[in-house]
Amino acid sequence: MFALKYASLVAFLASTLPAMAAPPAISPLPMPRPVLGPVLGPVQGLASAVEVAAPEVAVPERRGVLIEVIAEEAIEEASQGAPDAVTVEVLPALGETETAQTLGTRSPEGESALAILASPLPVARGDVPVEFAARAAVLRASAEAEEAAQRPIRANDPAFRAWIAAFRERALAAGISAATFEQAFDGLQLNTRVLERDRNQAEFSRTLWEYLDSAVSATRIRNGQEARAEWRTTLSRIEEQFQVEAEVVVAVWGLESAYGASRGSVGIVEAMASLAYDGRRQDFFEAQLIAALQIIEAGDTQARNMTGSWAGAMGHTQFMPTSYLEFAQDFDGDGRRNIWSDNPVDALASTAHYLAEHGWVYGQPWGMEVRLPDGFDYRLAGEQERISAAFWNNLGVRQINGDPIPDHGPASILLPGGAEGVALVVFSNFRVIERYNPADAYVIAIGHLSDRIEGGRGFQAGWPRGDRALTFAEREELQRLLLAAGHYHEDIDGIVGPITIAAVRSYQEAVGVTPDGYASLRLLERLRRG
Repeated sequence: MFALKYASLVAFLASTLPAMAAPPAISPLPMPRPVLGPVLGPVQGLASAVEVAAPEVAVPERRGVLIEVIAEEAIEEASQGAPDAVTVEVLPALGETETAQTLGTRSPEGESALAILASPLPVARGDVPVEFAARAAVLRASAEAEEAAQRPIRANDPAFRAWIAAFRERALAAGISAATFEQAFDGLQLNTRVLERDRNQAEFSRTLWEYLDSAVSATRIRNGQEARAEWRTTLSRIEEQFQVEAEVVVAVWGLESAYGASRGSVGIVEAMASLAYDGRRQDFFEAQLIAALQIIEAGDTQARNMTGSWAGAMGHTQFMPTSYLEFAQDFDGDGRRNIWSDNPVDALASTAHYLAEHGWVYGQPWGMEVRLPDGFDYRLAGEQERISAAFWNNLGVRQINGDPIPDHGPASILLPGGAEGVALVVFSNFRVIERYNPADAYVIAIGHLSDRIEGGRGFQAGWPRGDRALTFAEREELQRLLLAAGHYHEDIDGIVGPITIAAVRSYQEAVGVTPDGYASLRLLERLRRG
């Protein structure tokens, strides 16, 4: 991002050095001329010069929105390929008689009206000092070197070209036309940066509460409330059609792409081809590549516009190509299921459709914070225990405000921070969100963010903030020690899921500590001591 910013400055310095010996009264930097489409009415200001025509869907302005991204891959992609944000001072509103036609026409002197208003041509003002030109040359060389270092590395690998030739036969056999294949693979090369990311995925060792601090921050809540207000009419129509609450759809949007601010800039065809060629998960990525080509074949987008994360997730709500084929929606009625454009309507409707097709129950909460009674049997906690609300109420479990748990069907008690942390009762919608991403932290973040966007309170109980997350190596060690103690009987994979939690609870019972299933560093140290 630094490189792009200063590369632009250097290019300007190199081309206009004679003009900068004395500062002009106003900026000589010309503003880019927009390509104006059909005239739809009077122009009230630059920000609304052209409206987007779409049935019953208007694209609202986004002003002053703070952007917060928790996905490290999105941050890296933005630094590698996305242009820097540009701050533009909006001109005063034009008169009521000014139209897009007026802005697009030229005066007898040859300048457009927009250019006259905003961007006089630079006037040469003599030579600049030699030392100034020397500094500019150094800056230019440094910026070009840094930009080259950050540019995605692509290799014209003969073996990759041979793989493409073989894959072409498989793609055509799957129904992809030769024209679509050639268009999608024209100039495509092996993206070694994508391979590097796949082979060296960073370990995310954060506690749930640290994750929630970012995922459900005040900024993300505020942006979500603003996004919901801006798209209220469209979201109401989506909610009515798919029977999925608007705040849940907005929460997915907020967590997946920071409300569209970080959708990913990697070419999906190139990324999927590189990963399929690499062979580590060849069948999976080749299926995603075929699906991507089918999307192009259907005319929903073109290869150059099909961008997303290095791992293949696309658009405002990060659909994989195969999920797109099954669940994407053309909600604005323009004939394309366009989840990549600045207009998020199709992506939001697609997310609602995805959740609905996986069993979303309208009007049912994902979960809620509860208070456990003294003497609660912690062996009953866990997602595998799905028991009626009446059972939990009879035990004395209550909502955090003291009310009984409402009957929304079978429910489970979760203790993501152990007995010292927040206790949750979760319903079937919790498991529907798991279909989007199976990590408990993600599901809790989506649910809690949707509650906060709707005006709900934060969690009332505390978290064991003195604890740190176990590293991957420590989680593997935990499983090996539980295996040696006779409480764990599965593969050593470093994943603390329901099976490992049950093994932890079994060990805790055996040694006489609260069997809350919480895999803490203290528990690991106790196992180490034997």
